[in-house]
Amino acid sequence: MLLQEYRPFKVNKLLVERSIKENKSLIVSGVLQRAEAKNQNGRVYPREILEREVKQYMEGPVKENRAMGELDHPESSVINLQNVSHTIKKCWWDGDDVMGDIEILSTPAGNILKALFASGITVGISSRGMGSVSENVAEGTVTVEDDFELLCWDFVSTPSTHGAFMKPRGLNENKIRIPEYKYTNVNNIIRDIICDNTGVCAC
Repeated sequence: MLLQEYRPFKVNKLLVERSIKENKSLIVSGVLQRAEAKNQNGRVYPREILEREVKQYMEGPVKENRAMGELDHPESSVINLQNVSHTIKKCWWDGDDVMGDIEILSTPAGNILKALFASGITVGISSRGMGSVSENVAEGTVTVEDDFELLCWDFVSTPSTHGAFMKPRGLNENKIRIPEYKYTNVNNIIRDIICDNTGVCAC
């Protein structure tokens, strides 16, 4: 099953505005995910499983400069290049928190993300992965099993992991069953950028 885990993310508006004005890359830093803590979905990620996946992610996608993420979670395990907004540059541990440096790209989706940041809108960072879970009825939690595979981190509108706001460095997991209307406006903006003024999609 597709597992999504979300944390809110904050950035400095002045740094975002400078990035847009000077057409320079924007780097943000913050908490990507947390181990051994119940999130808003009631889901718990064991530390040893996250450690394994973060290590593989650093040695694979990050090292190979292909650690991309999208603006909004798709219902897919495939990263759609048309919607890529950012790339993960580095991951590390701070206690039970997975920290990261993220570069916001000058793609259509990346520019939308910069505009949201510049407007003071809070978005979240959300992991996307594949795996199974086991339910603990007594504690009201579900634990992610050993078959979990981390795919990427996306920027989304509603978080499930507490405190996932990003901070500028000088610069999925999302709540399950999020209603589609929460993404409608962002999707319309993306469509308007990709399509020409006649309404004919150029993609």
